[in-house]
Amino acid sequence: MLTTNYEKPLWEKLDRVCGIDEAGRGPLAGPVVAAAVVFPRHFQPSGILKRMGDSKTLSMELRMALAPAIMDAAESWATGVVDALTIDRINILQATMLAMNLAVEALAFRPELLLVDGNRFRPALPIAYETIVKGDSKVFSVAAASVLAKTHRDELMKAFAKQYPEYGFDLHFGYPTAMHTEAIAAHGRCSIHRKSFKLRKLGEK
Repeated sequence: MLTTNYEKPLWEKLDRVCGIDEAGRGPLAGPVVAAAVVFPRHFQPSGILKRMGDSKTLSMELRMALAPAIMDAAESWATGVVDALTIDRINILQATMLAMNLAVEALAFRPELLLVDGNRFRPALPIAYETIVKGDSKVFSVAAASVLAKTHRDELMKAFAKQYPEYGFDLHFGYPTAMHTEAIAAHGRCSIHRKSFKLRKLGEK
């Protein structure tokens, strides 16, 4: 269970602290999605939010239940989406930074501090930031952003599954599973595949 202990000393000095995380850096297909979440100052999790944790460790059912609760509790939240074509053009690291900045820019207001999961970030706006390795398992706001990024990306991939049913995007969400690799071998790549992500199993270089 995560608490807002990390944010508490920050809220003593700041009104708006924003957690940021992404989903979808590793898949062979689909976008990278980032989310930014700002909770009210001195926010205390209650109800289902007490079950918050790193989205990678939560069941899909719990993530889907947490997402609307996060949206309701947040003072502001937003997502940023960068598609496969852009990932191929600028690389996945730059695309991740872009998605994060798009999420921040879509908030209802400018935060005073960004808490970013990971060890690298480049803000597009003049906002103070702090990178936190494994922040999604340490910081409530970052974990909340992780859940929103993951659930939003999952919904996008489910929609792509209807457009491209032969790939099973609703089952592996674009990650390099055996099922996905076999589908690429049989059908080639579709428009949402990242052409810059190669598969040695298929002899790609």
